[in-house]
Amino acid sequence: MAIHRMLRRSLSTEKRSSSTGTEVPKGYFAVYVGESEKKRFVIPVSYLNQPRFQDLLCQAEEEYGFQHPMGGLTIPCSEELFVDITSSLGRR
Repeated sequence: MAIHRMLRRSLSTEKRSSSTGTEVPKGYFAVYVGESEKKRFVIPVSYLNQPRFQDLLCQAEEEYGFQHPMGGLTIPCSEELFVDITSSLGRR
């Protein structure tokens, strides 16, 4: 399945899940992405080992330190860039 469709499905699944939106399948984790309006994405833990994703984590550390405004891991980039990067990781 294409990562773009998987990410999209995770957003729609989130809307149908509990009102807190805290359900995350085993082997995945949630991140918040966006420059002004933050959207929640559920992505595979395996992305943590990928250099391009680690670059995003470094940006998050520089921007927020360990105090993330959404209460979870927040990635300070556009939704479009995030989807482009994670889509390329899903093809490997």
